[in-house]
Amino acid sequence: MAEKQSSVHTAELVSSTTRLTITEICQSCNVDRTWISELVSEGVLEPEGRSEGEWRFAAFTVSRVATARRLERDFNLNIPGIALALELLDEIEGLRARLRALEIPSEEPEDQ
Repeated sequence: MAEKQSSVHTAELVSSTTRLTITEICQSCNVDRTWISELVSEGVLEPEGRSEGEWRFAAFTVSRVATARRLERDFNLNIPGIALALELLDEIEGLRARLRALEIPSEEPEDQ
């Protein structure tokens, strides 16, 4: 019988103004610096700062890195594939937001 791999996930609430270092991103997402650097080079992540030592990432980067890891794991995507998939997911989310903004609330009473 194959053993199931289990992991424990913890969460910490952070402010939208919180900035994280590359080390904090790597620790939070259980990834190595090289992989994060590759995501930055491909344009998937956009840190503040010029050099890796100065990089600061917005708090939402943790979620984006987690999504990138799932794409890599579930679909065996390489970095350019991850970049394309995330770009398309972002576009879909933007289109959904535009649709929601255009929706007119129904004035018909709900069926009871």
